[in-house]
Amino acid sequence: RTSHRSSTSKLSRSPGGGRSVRSYRNMQCKVTLLDGTDYTCLVEKRERGHVLFDKVCEHLNLLEKDYFGITFRDVENQKNWLDPSKEMKKQIRGVAWNFSFNVKFYPPDPAQLSEDITRYYLCLQLRDDVVSGRLPCSFATHTVLGSYTVQSELGDYDPEESGIDYVSEFRFAPNQTKELEEKVMDLHKNYKGMTPAEAEMHFLENVKKLSMYGVDLHHAKDSEGVEIMLGVCSSGLLIYRDRLRINRFAWPKVLKISYKRNNFYIKIRPGEFEQFESTIGFKLPNHRAAKRLWKVCVEHHTFFRLVSPETPPKKFLNLGSKFRYSGRTQAQTRRASAQIVRPAPRFERSTSKRYIMSRSLDGGSFIRRIKGESLFVRHCALMLEDTVETPEELLKHATNISELKRSFMETGVDKAGLTEWEKRLSSSPLRSPRHDEAPMIEPLELDEDPCLEVAGVFVVRERTGHGVWSGDANTNPEAGILMSAQTITSETTSTTTTTHITKTVKGGISETRIEKRIVISGDADIDHDEALAQAIKEAREQHPDMSVTKVVVHKETEITPEKGEE
Repeated sequence: RTSHRSSTSKLSRSPGGGRSVRSYRNMQCKVTLLDGTDYTCLVEKRERGHVLFDKVCEHLNLLEKDYFGITFRDVENQKNWLDPSKEMKKQIRGVAWNFSFNVKFYPPDPAQLSEDITRYYLCLQLRDDVVSGRLPCSFATHTVLGSYTVQSELGDYDPEESGIDYVSEFRFAPNQTKELEEKVMDLHKNYKGMTPAEAEMHFLENVKKLSMYGVDLHHAKDSEGVEIMLGVCSSGLLIYRDRLRINRFAWPKVLKISYKRNNFYIKIRPGEFEQFESTIGFKLPNHRAAKRLWKVCVEHHTFFRLVSPETPPKKFLNLGSKFRYSGRTQAQTRRASAQIVRPAPRFERSTSKRYIMSRSLDGGSFIRRIKGESLFVRHCALMLEDTVETPEELLKHATNISELKRSFMETGVDKAGLTEWEKRLSSSPLRSPRHDEAPMIEPLELDEDPCLEVAGVFVVRERTGHGVWSGDANTNPEAGILMSAQTITSETTSTTTTTHITKTVKGGISETRIEKRIVISGDADIDHDEALAQAIKEAREQHPDMSVTKVVVHKETEITPEKGEE
């Protein structure tokens, strides 16, 4: 009797009489893809997240899918990554089943991706990062990236088919201007014969060197209640305060990541001359934010650092979180990519975002998202060319960018004798230091990092006089006029090099001063004489027409913090 009543009750609840209970549990999922289009499919509520993810990747013909993921917005409008190993109905609660397909793990070297279609989807994500302001760029970098975007989507410049403002329909920057579009067109005309795949590779080679490339930001507070941002990336955990990166904890230095309530903790490996580990804590807005950050850190550490995912321990009573990264690591993904034998898939490259007030891939509006551009403006000026490449590759990249900048900005001189290049450098708020603030030539305070010991700082100043200033004769020759200022910072695992180039006019003579600040960090002893000699030698080789006028050597040793303190 009980069985009969139960089955009758189930049948009475079935909509449409003949429809089964299982079909009633199917949910329609709408996934916004990287090109802005929507993909719709049906997924059973009890299916795990990987079912939807596999459907999307199959629709996109994507094999190197481990770098990507699916996001959704919770009831607090916070972005969450869909867990592929967990039932979808347990993750999507109280919100519509709307998702976005995004890059989850940004490859440090996109050239190692096997297929052009994978690089194309990575380019789409990075274009959105740039346009939204999540990935800050200088004017010149916006121009270079925009020119490669146009070449990828339109091909060679054709004066007969292209109009006067044929690039105005593209979006390259949060605050796009007519000047930017003109410079993009000037560069695009020089790319004749470049294929779309080559243009995308050039785009990725330039964008991967930006300091905010692949950084996932989270709001937090330090132990003193100061607002900071925690950034998770392939190399480790980054700390930002007042628009500057003040600390970095590389994954090899991190022993343990944990959270409790709304607190997030990292345990740091002791240095060579330290005895105990140190634990640093941060406060997140709530418990869910702390857990979300913890999961992102666990996934990034596993993907980029481990050869294979860790297997969860089998315990009779497990009071901790059961979450583990269940996908393939980067090492496994690269091995799988090397075994791809299919012909290069044919795909259609869609046009990038137009100049419309459309919904973003993350669910916000265009106006709302461009506010993020000013978040790390000063950091962008200091760390724009952050890279761990070899000196030869860094020099090649810097030369490429500089030549492109000057080629389209040193055209035409106004009445004051300034080219567009000089006017932009002298008027840019990112490059002209204010009188009421500290000079921006100072590098990041690496000595505040409890993981690092600053062993030596070498400053090499060089200058030479060249050229004649043709400006106003009444200009005070003693004070001098700052014509331009440029700061470039590069990093390796143990060295940070900050190059500050200023151009001033004194007494009718144009003077160029190059100041290099080299910070060598590490636990091992450093031969200061050898490092100093090498720094002077490199400076003379790079600038043979200049003379070294001043050398300063400074050594700093940090005080080891107590355990549990920041």
